[in-house]
Amino acid sequence: MGKPDKKLKKILCILGVTGAVYGVFRYLLPLVVPFLMAWGLALLLRPSAFWLAQRCRIGVNIRGKRKVIAIPVGVIGGAELMVALSVLLTVIYFAGRKLCMEAGMFLNQIPIWVEEMDVWLTGMCHRIEDCFCLSPDCLVILMREMLQGLADSIKQAAMPYLMVNSVTVFRVGMEIIVVSVILLVSVGMILQEMEQWKRRCIRSLFCEEYARISRCLAITANAYLKTQGIIMLLTTLICTGGFWLLKNPYYILAGMGIGILDALPIFGTGTILVPWGIFCFFQKRWGEGLILMALYLICYLLREILEAKMMGNRVGLTSLETLISMYVGLQLFGIAGFLLGPIGLLLIEEMVNLYYNF
Repeated sequence: MGKPDKKLKKILCILGVTGAVYGVFRYLLPLVVPFLMAWGLALLLRPSAFWLAQRCRIGVNIRGKRKVIAIPVGVIGGAELMVALSVLLTVIYFAGRKLCMEAGMFLNQIPIWVEEMDVWLTGMCHRIEDCFCLSPDCLVILMREMLQGLADSIKQAAMPYLMVNSVTVFRVGMEIIVVSVILLVSVGMILQEMEQWKRRCIRSLFCEEYARISRCLAITANAYLKTQGIIMLLTTLICTGGFWLLKNPYYILAGMGIGILDALPIFGTGTILVPWGIFCFFQKRWGEGLILMALYLICYLLREILEAKMMGNRVGLTSLETLISMYVGLQLFGIAGFLLGPIGLLLIEEMVNLYYNF
């Protein structure tokens, strides 16, 4: 059994490190997120950028002296990033066109669905009127007045919301543009000065802290991206197969869309599959509704199990530790807490092991 002073020392160390990590995540991290993203992109572009820089050296004779003209590695890295962004935007453009075409077909079907819903509601009202011996069409008129009132309420609530938030949307758009420009410029600068920064870190008094923090960030970010990629791929395959069984003509596009939607923190497969399944139940399409609900349960369990299991195995945490840290991170930092929770737990463990042994 440890001595009381050693226990107290470790408790104080844990509390101090936890408070420091929380303070950094809460107040400092939002200020440096663009530069952390730029550093990650620079690490990805570094091998190819340095390879091209070595082969883009040109020897020239100036006044009898031979000089080597080299393109700065930062310029090459920035050009590579621009090319990658151009390819990505091109893919998004053509995919967006395809989605717009599908959306147009979907919008053309809405009046048909509305008419079918009106026929269904009218028949339901007539059956209730017959059952309770009510006057003909009284419930139909009441239902239509309620729906009209609901539509008017939505319009009245939506217009002020759009007017008030239009300025916010414009401001957010401008901030995204500014951050994107800063990110692009930062990638080139970081590539140009990366070796200098590494030498500074090695000579720094906090070199060991830098090394441990960098290792935690690299391991956790890599594990998160790989985990989300695998889950998104499996979700896409499962949903595509389910829609194929339902003989949906857009089974590939729908499966890909739900797979991408599931990767977004706020949404998930239930955003589409659950209302769709309930709507099928109302229309007495029991088989289709059950398949959609089964798809939702499979995808939900797949994400809950694989996210905790794969993240834990890759970052060195157990499944329960990963799940708890993700939940705590969600409560403290919102959606970003899914990633910040495991990172924070790893940082706390690393820093406590480092400082407690002093």
